[in-house]
Amino acid sequence: MEPKIVERSFFARIARMVLKSANVAMVLGNTIYLSGVKKEDFLRNRPWLAHELCHIRQFREYGFWRFLWLYLLESFRHGYYNNKYEIEARQAGTKEAYAVRQDARRNNSPV
Repeated sequence: MEPKIVERSFFARIARMVLKSANVAMVLGNTIYLSGVKKEDFLRNRPWLAHELCHIRQFREYGFWRFLWLYLLESFRHGYYNNKYEIEARQAGTKEAYAVRQDARRNNSPV
């Protein structure tokens, strides 16, 4: 099933306020909710996309309600930044950022 992307999301706008961020992408189930960023710009940012696709994989692996519970419990215990699911998603984004740099070097183009 293809992930769905929702722009100007109410959910993501709340997350933006909580995180005090200019733009946010967040995942619930198979849907990526955006606020402060257009779908086209989000899709061009391969590391960010990889991060959110990792969360979609996590939802699929654990199931919607179970993953939501595990994610919230992990955030409560360790904080958002040290949440193991966020760490895994950041690693996916970092790996993709490295791939982007490698592609740019191979093609002699700026990142």
